[in-house]
Amino acid sequence: MDSWQRYERDFKTFLKLEKGLADNSVQSYLTDYAHLSRFAQEQGLEPEQVKLEHLQLLIKNLNDMDIAVSTQCRMISGWREFFKMLLIEDAIAESPADLLDMPSRPKRLPDVLTDEDILKIQNTFDRSRPDQDRNYIIVEVMYGCGLRVSELVNLKLSNIYEEDECLRVMGKGNKERWVPINRRALDLMLMYITKIRCHQPVKPGEEKYVFLNRRGSHLSRNYVFMFLQKAVAAADIKKHVSPHSLRHSFATELVQNGADLRAVQEMLGHESITTTEIYTHLSRQYLRETISTYHPHYRLN
Repeated sequence: MDSWQRYERDFKTFLKLEKGLADNSVQSYLTDYAHLSRFAQEQGLEPEQVKLEHLQLLIKNLNDMDIAVSTQCRMISGWREFFKMLLIEDAIAESPADLLDMPSRPKRLPDVLTDEDILKIQNTFDRSRPDQDRNYIIVEVMYGCGLRVSELVNLKLSNIYEEDECLRVMGKGNKERWVPINRRALDLMLMYITKIRCHQPVKPGEEKYVFLNRRGSHLSRNYVFMFLQKAVAAADIKKHVSPHSLRHSFATELVQNGADLRAVQEMLGHESITTTEIYTHLSRQYLRETISTYHPHYRLN
């Protein structure tokens, strides 16, 4: 159809002159336009005849071809610019791409760490060094309580309730919750406070925080990420690990061992039970893998 070829020239001019895009960006948009043009012509459609349902069908076709979500999102951006040009030229009354949802990027879950993995990570720390002993204890507390890294670095001395074996944690949206802490993690943290932290100089205004760096300030989230990455590499663990992996593993262990989902939601501080339900799916996968490993009929296939 000649109209698609004509509009391609118009679109190129629009991108260069109206949008002021660089040549590489223009070429990318024209590539996205080519996908749309080819599909529409196969459907016998002129540019002005393309509707939302046609674009949705095109996205479905891209999914069926396993085109990456990031590529699909880029294509949709290109199509929106094309139909924006048609709007400016009064060729169409409304853009069919405006109501087209961007494909959601699949969330990559952190790898689950086993108790053995945690022990390997902790064994990389030289506990004769105060900062290394502190890091050992941080791993124990995060894994034992399921804390977010932001909650860990902002934990205050006044948040520790030794008799109740609980921590008072300030989570997302300044929402407070109570988190049980196991006796081992609690004793290690108290030992850090009374035998390591007490010998450190503390910067004014930092006195309230539990975990401090050598300069007497509370730790940064980035520092926890960095020391954990280094420990994982030293332990030769071939998993994608971040501080969130400790929280993720905490929750996975609870659900796999039969913990009530509402209780897990409360301990994690999730706003919605839907967020916590992901661990149910993980638990089902764990059960399937267990059955397939140990049931004789599964091994027959």
